[in-house]
Amino acid sequence: MAGSTIGVLFRVTTWGESHGPALGAVVDGCPPGLALDEQDVQEWLDRRRPGRVRSSSPRREDDRVEILSGVFEGKTTGTPIALLIRNRDAASHDYEHLRDVFRPGHGDYAYLQKYGIRDYRGGGRASGRETAARVAAGAVAAKVLAGSGIRVFAFTRELGGITAADTRPGEMDRNDLRCPDPEAAARMADLLEEARKEGDSLGGVVEVVVQGCPPGLGEPVFDKLDADLAGALMSIGTVKGVEIGAGFEAARMKGSESNDALGPDGFQSNRAGGILAGISTGQDIVIRVACKPIPSIGREQQTVDVSGKPVVLAVRGRHDGCVIPRILPVCEAMVSIVLADHLLRQRAVGR
Repeated sequence: MAGSTIGVLFRVTTWGESHGPALGAVVDGCPPGLALDEQDVQEWLDRRRPGRVRSSSPRREDDRVEILSGVFEGKTTGTPIALLIRNRDAASHDYEHLRDVFRPGHGDYAYLQKYGIRDYRGGGRASGRETAARVAAGAVAAKVLAGSGIRVFAFTRELGGITAADTRPGEMDRNDLRCPDPEAAARMADLLEEARKEGDSLGGVVEVVVQGCPPGLGEPVFDKLDADLAGALMSIGTVKGVEIGAGFEAARMKGSESNDALGPDGFQSNRAGGILAGISTGQDIVIRVACKPIPSIGREQQTVDVSGKPVVLAVRGRHDGCVIPRILPVCEAMVSIVLADHLLRQRAVGR
C-alpha cells in the first residue's frame, strides 16, 4: 500500500490495522543523542486512549508502546526507530454484520473500488485506531523540536456548533475536552451526552498552536510549510478542512485588513498565522482543523450491500461520539512530524 510514509529527512512510515495483531511506526532520520524512552512515547499515547469522556469508545486498549530499535541506553542512535503497539481488545465479531455492507461516511466503498478487497473489521487502515501509530511517531518528533524550543499544543475550539469564545490556556487542563472556555466546555459536554443518548455523533474544530518556531522553515514552491502542514492534517481520516491564520475569513477581508503590518518591534498582528509565502515568520503558527462527526452511529441510515441491494443499517460496536478530545494529540503529532522534517531540512543546507 503506497502512501504510508511522510517526510523527506525526518521520515515516518506507519503500518498495521485496527483488528490485526499490532500496529506501529518506523521513524527514520531522527538525530542521534536525543534522550528517549518508552515513557516519553507512552505519555502521548495515553492522551489518545478512549475513556476520558462518557461518549468515547468502550474499547479498552492499553496502547503500551515497545521501542524495538533505534534507542540504546536511553539515547537515540540515529538509526531507524521502530515503535510497536499491540492490539489486545479487538472485538472483531462486532463487525460480522458489516461484512457485505457499506457503512455511510466510511471508506468501505472507496477501499473496495481501489483494492478489490476491504477489511470490514473496523475499517483496517481506514480506522481511527491507525492514528495511534502517528501519535507514537509524533512523540519522537516532539523530542527533536524541544531541542530548538518549539512547542506544539492543540485544544478544542468548537464542538457541535458551540465555539470557545474565551481563550484561557490554563482552563484546558481543567476539563476533559481541553477547551479553554469553561462555559463553552460545559455546554459542549451536555450536547455530546445528548447526541450519545440519541445514537448520534458530533463534529468539531481543533486549533493547533506552534510556539517558538524559528523563521525560515519551508521549501517553496511545492514544499511550502503551510502546504505540508495542511496535507499532513488532511491525511487524518476525520479531517475535512484546514485553515491557517485568518483562513477562510481572509477571503472576506480587504487587503488593508488582511495584511499584517510591520513595525520596529516586528509584526503588529498575525492574520497570516505565522507563515508567509510558505515560510515561517517566527510568529506563532495558528491552525484550525475541521473534523467531521464520527460516521459509525446507532441511528438507522440508508445504504447498500456489495450487490447493490438497499439496506437499512444501524452500526453496532464500540465507537466514539466525537473525535474530540482524542484527536488532539493526533493533530499535534502530525504538525510535530512536519516541523521536525522542515527543521532538519533547514539545517541540512546550512541556513
